[in-house]
Amino acid sequence: MLFDAHTHLNFEKYNEEKREELAREILASQVEYIMDAGDTLESSLQVVKNCEKYGFCYGAVGIHPHNAKDMDEETLLFIENLAKKEKIKAIGEIGLDYYYDNSERDEQRYWFRKQIRLANKLKMPIMIHSRSADKDTLDILMEEGAFSQERKSWFPKREGIYPDDARVQIHCYSGSKETAIKYISLGATISIAGPITYANNRKTVEVVQNVPMEYLLSETDAPYLAPVPFRGKENKAVYVEHVVRRIALLKQITYEEAADITFKNAKRFFNID
Repeated sequence: MLFDAHTHLNFEKYNEEKREELAREILASQVEYIMDAGDTLESSLQVVKNCEKYGFCYGAVGIHPHNAKDMDEETLLFIENLAKKEKIKAIGEIGLDYYYDNSERDEQRYWFRKQIRLANKLKMPIMIHSRSADKDTLDILMEEGAFSQERKSWFPKREGIYPDDARVQIHCYSGSKETAIKYISLGATISIAGPITYANNRKTVEVVQNVPMEYLLSETDAPYLAPVPFRGKENKAVYVEHVVRRIALLKQITYEEAADITFKNAKRFFNID
């Protein structure tokens, strides 16, 4: 069984026919569950609809840093109300993106803080987007209590040398192995996506080789970042298999072992029975 721990079945360019097609593919595959991540108010609303319609679908609601310019207190309240819906398991994806700077950085930081506070208020996991903003992302997570002892007390201990679990997913991780180790020592979980399969991606290979399996999740970020052999094409949740196969190869374990561990890690992270 497989778990795509971050995907976008809610993608705004999908119509219902396209979603039905993707759902049929998921149902015919080894993928047991997906975590459908919202990034706008509209996509977060679609997440709730997808969760209601598809048994394999769980969700996260939140506003992506690209869209921080569109945020206001009313939007935040709406996200809070959506977060209380059945099968919504996290706040996300939220964070910082200094690569594109589609929203002013001050706006990004302000609404990132507000959404972390919301996750803390609701005692929910957080899905983090961070691009070209490693230092500010980590600093704000620390300052807003995402790794506080109080937050970690809300969630059961996990296995391994870093048992305290803050339920913070660093999604589609692209940073250094040193920063990854820092994150897991604080209680975060590292989520690996399609770029792990790219020939020139030595940095993420080193992350997987150095982060213990108990702190790894597998994801696609579909429809973006399709893994080899589909690179350059539209990504799909069913392609998470190729991410897991690459993790298994790097960890020198069987595909079945890697699939089982990442599946159990994700179920635990998102508190899915």
